[in-house]
Amino acid sequence: MTLIDGKAISEQVKQEIAAEVAEIVARGGKRPHLAAILVGHDGGSETYVAAKVKACEVCGFKSSLIRYESDVTEDELLAKVRELNEDADVDGFIVQLPLPKHISEQKVIETIDYRKDVDGFHPINVGRMSIGLPCYVSATPNGILELLKRYKIETSGKKCVVLGRSNIVGKPMAALMMQKSYPGDATVTVCHSRSKDLVKECREADIIIAALGQPNFVKAEMVKEGAVVIDVGTTRVPDASKKSGFKLTGDVKFDEVAPKCSFITPVPGGVGPMTIVSLMKNTLLAGKKAIYKASPQPSPKERE
Repeated sequence: MTLIDGKAISEQVKQEIAAEVAEIVARGGKRPHLAAILVGHDGGSETYVAAKVKACEVCGFKSSLIRYESDVTEDELLAKVRELNEDADVDGFIVQLPLPKHISEQKVIETIDYRKDVDGFHPINVGRMSIGLPCYVSATPNGILELLKRYKIETSGKKCVVLGRSNIVGKPMAALMMQKSYPGDATVTVCHSRSKDLVKECREADIIIAALGQPNFVKAEMVKEGAVVIDVGTTRVPDASKKSGFKLTGDVKFDEVAPKCSFITPVPGGVGPMTIVSLMKNTLLAGKKAIYKASPQPSPKERE
């Protein structure tokens, strides 16, 4: 059994990005600039955003953090998004989800200029990804592809089961694993809360990507010998022995599943670090204008 070390791979990728940024700046090019909008004080979001700011430092990016209290109005938030769309110095930006209930996440996502949407959530990026066109691929699926690639895990012709159908992980992951590329070319089955014979599907899988958000859902009897298991789940489970009062738990019952696997990701230290590094890779692409050449011109109506 090989433990997939997302922490080590993420450090490696950050160093590669930093070297490229140093080269760009030495040639007189612009340092990539990532901005993040954080609304409220959600513990998970705070942790993620702090990690993103730190990763920007390591990669040599400029970073900006824009904070709002959770009572910010939707109009005020959308106005800031439009301002960042127009700001030529900002190459890419993210609005950290989840947002307070009174704000439409979909409206916010659709207001972001898709050319700066380094989270890869805008319908244009999602659509381009689904038909295999260059785009910003959302961070977690992109990070998983990077792990499969770096560990040279065979995917062509393999049976891949994706557990979960979220817009952030499950759906894009399924689309990417079936594309004509490496990693990809797999036969993909998506299972969710309404699936019948979910255990049977998992038992036949060469690759299981678990993204349900249900701690310890995947057990040993659901996994065949030699399977590759990618655990995307990160749920805070109360644990009195920890200083924080909780421990991060994946969707896979690691201790009993790991001995059966050829490769498995731990939680924490597997997929998590790769999510942040994928955002850095998208920011570098945005800074280089590698996917979308220039920001769109405002329409005559917007100019008025």
